[in-house]
Amino acid sequence: MDKINHSENGSRGYLASIVMVAVLGGLLFGYDTAVISGAEKGLQAFFLGAPDFKYSDFMHGFTSSSALIGCIIGSALSGFFAGRLGRKKSLIFAGVCFFISAWGSMEPETFGLLPYGKPSWNLLIVFNLYRVLGGIGVGMASALCPMYIGEISPSNIRGMLVSFNQFAIIFGQLVVYFVNFMILGDHTNPIIESVGQGFSQVMPGSDPWSISTGWRYMFGSECVPAGLFTLLICFVPESPRYLVMTGRDTKAMSVLSRINGFSKAQEIIADIKATLTTKTEKLFTYGFMCVFVGIMLSVFQQAVGINAVLYYAPRIFADMGMGNPMMQTVIMGVINITFTLVAVFTVEKIGRKPLLISGSIGMGIGAFVVALTFGNSSLNIVTMVALMVYSASFMFSWGPICWVYMAELFPNTIRGTATAIAVAFQWIFNFIVSSSFVPMFNMHLTKGDDFGHWFTYGLYGIICFVAAVFVGKLVPETKGKTLEDMTALWKERMKK
Repeated sequence: MDKINHSENGSRGYLASIVMVAVLGGLLFGYDTAVISGAEKGLQAFFLGAPDFKYSDFMHGFTSSSALIGCIIGSALSGFFAGRLGRKKSLIFAGVCFFISAWGSMEPETFGLLPYGKPSWNLLIVFNLYRVLGGIGVGMASALCPMYIGEISPSNIRGMLVSFNQFAIIFGQLVVYFVNFMILGDHTNPIIESVGQGFSQVMPGSDPWSISTGWRYMFGSECVPAGLFTLLICFVPESPRYLVMTGRDTKAMSVLSRINGFSKAQEIIADIKATLTTKTEKLFTYGFMCVFVGIMLSVFQQAVGINAVLYYAPRIFADMGMGNPMMQTVIMGVINITFTLVAVFTVEKIGRKPLLISGSIGMGIGAFVVALTFGNSSLNIVTMVALMVYSASFMFSWGPICWVYMAELFPNTIRGTATAIAVAFQWIFNFIVSSSFVPMFNMHLTKGDDFGHWFTYGLYGIICFVAAVFVGKLVPETKGKTLEDMTALWKERMKK
């Protein structure tokens, strides 16, 4: 039986160490989803050399986004895993998925089943299966990391700590942008041009190292953070709310006392037990709107189009004629980190809703400016600044705040299932946006026009403004509320 810490002052250092380990899951989330940005052109050129099939633009869009299929599966399963195995063991499983996927994506010919370095239809299938496995890890981590942090954090700083998960996601993306930049070094991405009818070709003069090797190192670099996360998560405690839900009150009290102090821990235990008449309740116990709001927050987070920019940033900057697309991508990553910190340090002061609404408006304006200026070489700087505004507005709003809501919005007894469903919708729409971006962006009404450019960003801009209205009308403010308060909030809304 665990010894209970009877100190009246909790340990912020202990809490910080737990959160730092948990947010490594967020870092891996960002790393895994953004590694494709530097590797996708080399990967495309590699499979364009396959002798047994023609690698189409559609196949490349699918391959670039195939990890998202795993994300849908992983997020959908996260509620089941979180309820049966607990948050901690589920995160360990996610870490193992990350590591195997990173190794297998680097060396899909592993175990000698396929000839090394020979592109083929079978190798494409194996590669995508490894990416789907990594996506399962991402999907589980995307739901479980903010859930775990939210359940272990004091209510007065919970929003800030959950926001650090988004900071870790963006930091992971920045790290992989920089790692991809360093791996590429003096080499260059292949030159790929469309030949019409949904097919492309590698142009003469393309760097053969980037085609045969560079993309492998980019995917394999994830083995380092994946191994570290899997090891360290073994040393953090289980979520105290899960411990109470499974009848292990003494262990829960030990963890909460060490974080909050003994008296506060007693209050939290009492609040948790007061809302746990059963381990779980039916999904719509607190009304349809409770679940609908969570789902739509996830849908809008992706439908605004941000991941089309993050995944294809080097390609976008190259199409704009920028001198060093990989360097521009790193700069964008630094800006994203900076504005994510704005959310981290203001979410408990300003609140969740104001940040979401202002971010939606900023994104909408940035997207419309991109739509109007993209392709005009004399306005390249304006387009780049608008893209940065669009991205930065997401980073202080929908990026972190959506995850805060995933950790706070749902009552205890339906949180695992409701979060899993909401996050699954997030990944479904992430896949839709990411896989549709390239063909939509390349649409033409007449030969050589820029219809696809302004249509794509114009559509994203409209969705941003619709998102602002949705938040203003339907989303509750959760600032300062305990997780147990959400039970009363949704019960009250059901009466109206």
